[in-house]
Amino acid sequence: MFAVSNLIVGIARVLEMFLQMYMFIVLGRVIISWVNADPYNPIVRFLNRATEPLFRRIRRWFPILANMGGLDLTPLVVLGIVYLLQAAVIMNLYDLAAYLKANG
Repeated sequence: MFAVSNLIVGIARVLEMFLQMYMFIVLGRVIISWVNADPYNPIVRFLNRATEPLFRRIRRWFPILANMGGLDLTPLVVLGIVYLLQAAVIMNLYDLAAYLKANG
């Protein structure tokens, strides 16, 4: 059972790394939106392509978030979802791995 628990820990760490990277991508998108960045810049285009599909879905589900007094709160919702995934899914994977190690 140690091999399975180690595999679960590895999956949890990789997932956690990807979620943290996505948080930084969302934060980068927010910072880019504050300045008048060149839309043809490769970094700006990457940030837009990486975040806009999820932002678009959330804006469609909660249209009020797109214009709360001139502010777009969609990135805040996305960061909350990422944090929730980190707290719920990843922590449960770590707990499952610990349980398998202790009872394996």
